[in-house]
Amino acid sequence: MDIKNLLREHPAWLAHLESLGGFEARPPAPHDLLGELMRLTVPHEDVAGVITSAPEPGTPQWWLLERCVHSLVSAIDVRDDPPYFPDLPELGPYFYVHVFLAALPYTREFHRARGIPEEVSHETLADIGRNMAVHRKRHGRPGLHAPFWYMAHVRGILYQLGRLQFSRDQMGGRTLEAVRAAGVPVGEHGRTLGLHIPDFCGPFPPSACTDAFERARAFFPKHFPDEDYPVVTCSSWLLDDQFAQYLPASSNIMSFQRRFRLLHRFETSGMMDFVFGADAKADPLPRRTSLERAIADHLAAGGTWYGRAGWLPL
Repeated sequence: MDIKNLLREHPAWLAHLESLGGFEARPPAPHDLLGELMRLTVPHEDVAGVITSAPEPGTPQWWLLERCVHSLVSAIDVRDDPPYFPDLPELGPYFYVHVFLAALPYTREFHRARGIPEEVSHETLADIGRNMAVHRKRHGRPGLHAPFWYMAHVRGILYQLGRLQFSRDQMGGRTLEAVRAAGVPVGEHGRTLGLHIPDFCGPFPPSACTDAFERARAFFPKHFPDEDYPVVTCSSWLLDDQFAQYLPASSNIMSFQRRFRLLHRFETSGMMDFVFGADAKADPLPRRTSLERAIADHLAAGGTWYGRAGWLPL
């Protein structure tokens, strides 16, 4: 395979990779690979495919893997994002899985240097297996959902704390303006903990959310004492206040919404795939749960769902 010819469709990314040069990728040894995949919760139906598709040193795929790892590792604990990994189906469903496997030793070294507990490191990095399950749920075939997303885990930006995930982020302009208008002291960098609700983790009842927020209040000042995070922000379809027309006030979604000061709406594209998976284009939509019924009924009545931004003091 002519890797550079393939990458000519992504000239800026290719130029970035060529500027990096070689690097020591650290993939698991063959006899350790199965155990590593188990620790990372890689779905059983994907394990054999990952093992048999490992790039070999000296091949064009290895050239690309080394430079992808270099790009990731050079951005560990760095605020500016490196170029996102583009979708490259020609490399097979597991290429980026191997990239991340070869970068994780560097991530774990960073976690240890910051004193991050091993269980937090483990739960955070195991998200790669969950996102492989998400890909199969949405597309019905093997792969890794949104490889750019797991880049934040590997770079030490995102952490799983109980039921929720928190990322070391900066507020957008409208959110920053609203937070400052509310009298919250925000530094010049506008730092915030971005909140994410991962799939395949079960319900998110109020008690689990409260526990996650309490963990975040303790975790970030301890392990990132040089950074101040006065607020938590969230941008999600889960904050669309139209749910109040369909769901009881006691539901997990409505309880979650009441924690936030809601801000602007925005167009959203992730709701249907997240909720319905491969059935997102079914006609009629499934109505197996109260959430599916709410979404389907609203759309059938001519309504539109939106994402919404929100924030709360940490």
